[in-house]
Amino acid sequence: MAITKNKILRLILGDQLNINHSWFKTVDEKVTYVMMEIRTETDYAQHHIQKVLGIFAAMQQFSEELKQQKHNIIYIKLNDKNNLQRFDKNCDLLILKNNFTQFEYQLPDEYRVDEHLKNYAKSLNIKSNIFDTEHFYSTRKELGNLFEGKKLYLMETFYRYMRKKHQVLIIDGDKPLHGKWNFDEDNRQKLPKEHKPTAPYLFTNNVTVIEAELKKTTIKTIGTVDSKNFLWPINKEQSIKLLDYFVENCLPLFGTFQDAMAPNEWSLYHSRLSFSMNTKLLSPQEVVNRAISEYNKRPDEIEYNQLEGFVRQIIGWREYMRGIYWLKMPEYATLNYFEHTEKLPQWFWTGKTKMNCLKNAITQSLQFAYAHHIQRLMITGNFALLAGVNPDEVDAWYLGIYIDAFDWVEITNTRGMSQFADGGIVGSKPYVSSATYINKMSSYCAGCYYDKSKKTGDKACPFNSLYWNFYDKHESKLSKNPRIGMMYNVWRRMEPKAKAEILEQADYYLKHINEL
Repeated sequence: MAITKNKILRLILGDQLNINHSWFKTVDEKVTYVMMEIRTETDYAQHHIQKVLGIFAAMQQFSEELKQQKHNIIYIKLNDKNNLQRFDKNCDLLILKNNFTQFEYQLPDEYRVDEHLKNYAKSLNIKSNIFDTEHFYSTRKELGNLFEGKKLYLMETFYRYMRKKHQVLIIDGDKPLHGKWNFDEDNRQKLPKEHKPTAPYLFTNNVTVIEAELKKTTIKTIGTVDSKNFLWPINKEQSIKLLDYFVENCLPLFGTFQDAMAPNEWSLYHSRLSFSMNTKLLSPQEVVNRAISEYNKRPDEIEYNQLEGFVRQIIGWREYMRGIYWLKMPEYATLNYFEHTEKLPQWFWTGKTKMNCLKNAITQSLQFAYAHHIQRLMITGNFALLAGVNPDEVDAWYLGIYIDAFDWVEITNTRGMSQFADGGIVGSKPYVSSATYINKMSSYCAGCYYDKSKKTGDKACPFNSLYWNFYDKHESKLSKNPRIGMMYNVWRRMEPKAKAEILEQADYYLKHINEL
């Protein structure tokens, strides 16, 4: 009787490009890896063209690296004749054709894909195994376990727990370096007028072949690209170069100006490592350790607040958002606390608005597939919330337009932090502002068509009336929130005539939103 040879098919997703994964430690002739460019992944949202090209380019480079290491690899390109455009159907075909006796995959980061692969593995009549991605500091369930039985999920509590557990910037076992856990108050400066930030480190990758393949399809994308000089890293080597450039040139002022915004300064001192990290070309441990190492090398040049603010974004915020995602999905994707129903203004897709801050943030996003966290939170997100846009619309826009936007990190930031659609699971208050904050943190207001100082009348900044309109409309849900009670005191003290004029101005702007 013939013994069936054990043959394993292992699926690698487009955001699982971790060459240090234990899967690849040894070459096993019984194991074949498969990677695939498929329509279910290009079509679930309308993505920025740089996002599609970047992921496919990184996947192709990763596949080549596995080949060079002598692993068996099947790579299915977008327009291959045998591409059935789904994970399950392509794997079915391969299992049948090659007589695989076992199917294995790594835990997906997206609930949608996780459910798909879970159901697929159950349907198989061959053995299946699931592996961890070996990427994150925390497990899917760790945040939920930490906050079990509690009503509040404070990021700061989680951040301190993570620092202690992984001994990051810790002394004497459980005390924070330099006596304080969080140095955020040192990190809120506007960019001085004459200050010229460090130039961004850009790559010149040629992705014209992939772009040509994309053009043969009906895939709809947004934004623009210079495919002969693709600026994002598409492999491990380039990702490390970007990391090195950041810690050596940008980290010394990262914290100070991390909330600053300026026209034509799209990168500032930000690391722009999120694409490399979210595709797993870089691990969070690599990034954190490299930043700490640079700080230890240059303690006189890099102040501690710069380092702590950066580490908090990764070991705190990034891991926290993932923990919330796995604790609250799939219900989280349906939450709409304010019952907002409006559509996104048409100019969110073009940048053609007279509001200087939104014109800059959106045009930059369309050009580079990138905006930093304050542009996302306090410009585009702020306006969408004040305008009462349906969180489904906001989610789809953010998920599509940003190269680093993957569901697990995008939805908790957008629906939670930005839109407060979760009613306060992620953020303790809605992040809304008038023109005052935007002017404080940016130079966008200078030369704007609208007047930042006017609440009503000709050319009054829309943020001002929409801000008070938002608070007025949602008073029953927000007035007892201790973090914003002061705003209601200000609103209540206003003269009835002034309040009526503000609400009338807001109503006019909302009715003519596509003309703003």
